[in-house]
Amino acid sequence: MRLQQLQGLALARSGAWERASVILEGLVRQGCTDVETLGMLARTYKDRAIHCSNTRETRKLWRRAAAIYAEAHEASADYWTGINAATTALLIGEKAHAARLARKVRDICLRKLRRTRGDRYWLLATLGEAALITHDLPQAEDWYAKARHAAGRRIGDLQTSRRNAKLLLDFWEVDPAAVKACLCIPPMTIFAGHMLDSVDRPERRFPESAEAVVAQAISERIAQVAPVTGYASAACGSDILFLEAMLRGGREIYIVLPCGEEEFIATSVLAGGASWLARFHRVLEKATRVVIASSQRLSGHGISYDYANELILGLATIRAAHLETELIPIAVWDGLPGDGPGGTASAIARWRQAGLAVELIALPPVQSPNESVTSAGAAGRIRLTKRRKGQGNLGVEIRAMLFADAVGFSKLTEDELPKFVRHFLGLIGQLIRRAGRKVISKNTWGDGLYLVFGEVRSAALFALELADKINRRNWKASGLPAGLNLRIGVHAGPVYACINPIKQTRDFFGTHVSRTARIEPITPPGQVYASEAFAALAAGQQLNDLGFEYAGQVPMPNDYGIYPMYHMTRA
Repeated sequence: MRLQQLQGLALARSGAWERASVILEGLVRQGCTDVETLGMLARTYKDRAIHCSNTRETRKLWRRAAAIYAEAHEASADYWTGINAATTALLIGEKAHAARLARKVRDICLRKLRRTRGDRYWLLATLGEAALITHDLPQAEDWYAKARHAAGRRIGDLQTSRRNAKLLLDFWEVDPAAVKACLCIPPMTIFAGHMLDSVDRPERRFPESAEAVVAQAISERIAQVAPVTGYASAACGSDILFLEAMLRGGREIYIVLPCGEEEFIATSVLAGGASWLARFHRVLEKATRVVIASSQRLSGHGISYDYANELILGLATIRAAHLETELIPIAVWDGLPGDGPGGTASAIARWRQAGLAVELIALPPVQSPNESVTSAGAAGRIRLTKRRKGQGNLGVEIRAMLFADAVGFSKLTEDELPKFVRHFLGLIGQLIRRAGRKVISKNTWGDGLYLVFGEVRSAALFALELADKINRRNWKASGLPAGLNLRIGVHAGPVYACINPIKQTRDFFGTHVSRTARIEPITPPGQVYASEAFAALAAGQQLNDLGFEYAGQVPMPNDYGIYPMYHMTRA
């Protein structure tokens, strides 16, 4: 029971409210009507109501949430169930009942506050919410300010309080600025920077003698920005200096490696010397999460690092949007175009294209061996030139891929197969022809479909239109089973491009093609599932007309591993 409770809570916090509801409703049907299960179930209905666009359905969800919170409070008389019962009662228009509950909860919290010497956050935040329910804005602002001070870096708790406060402020139609400022969530940051010079680097850029100065500049910039969380890779030099500075300040770090750990160590950690290996392992051990962008690096190509930079931007963008906070990039950069794709210059160019203002830390000028380094941190006026493309880029591209499979195909009779080709495959063929050059490679086998797109947006819109057309079609009228449908999976990553010697057409190969193929079998019929990488690239490219609902950590077929998946919809 406890594991299912935690799974429901994790899904709810991740935005998969409907899946969380199913799990928690199942627990209640099994007789688990404890306060915690009821409270979490009510939360899922509240979350669904907040994000529901249908007015009638929204009212039903709010009433269901209010009823469950009221049941939980009657069984426990806890202040947390009481405040949620009061808030939901107010939102369904029961003002007098909500005010009575809020005053009752306020008295409980004041008594507990006098006796509590430890963590006081939720008591203070609840007093702020109770004041908002009774429309006492000055009191609410005062309590929320005290709660913010007690929260420290508990951004999940702050975000929950901020969301509830926003609901109440919207209900009363008052300016939310003052209260929301009390519950402000610190910004997040993404980072890129130059590696320490390897012994065989022809031109010195970041010598070992500059390490202390650059480390100091990074620490000072982090103190100025005051981020709660940072995303970066973990190469020797700037990356590890940034991660160490974040950890010294008690901040949360997420690490994205372009390839497997052993290969990354060989190419990007030991290049600065053996002393960086222990530092690399220390930051990895203390990271909240380590993401491996690709199991293997595409040999001789910087595109694997370019892809990792895109993931850093996208993953951080998703989290910043979820927490409703600012995303601030920081970079250690010499102001030059760089050695190719995947470097600091290309990361900065992408951030600027996304409209982000970059906090730049300039490397100190390279001195002669007899001179000492004195300062770093002033970026000055820096022009970013277009990144160079070397011959090593030929045949390696970041592409979006789609795999689909017909549900029910194996049960078709011989008489139904010609109708399947004419109507089902014919519909897909029409959509592919309409997409034109956006589809850069296509393949099919029986009921299977494999398409490659030049852009994430093109793949996403095609997948959603395909799902819509298949779902809405009356297949029975075409002489086919009514339940005929598609499972559609999409992913994006670096792949090898070539002319297939057998088919004499353009084709794509690589581990990311295999990863895309594994998504389709675990997708529910009629839906589109996207990998975390696909969702991250869409977020980084600001494709705001797409919606991604977290579907959880899903086991892939054939022991391929467990990966986070998203249910993709139109926003």
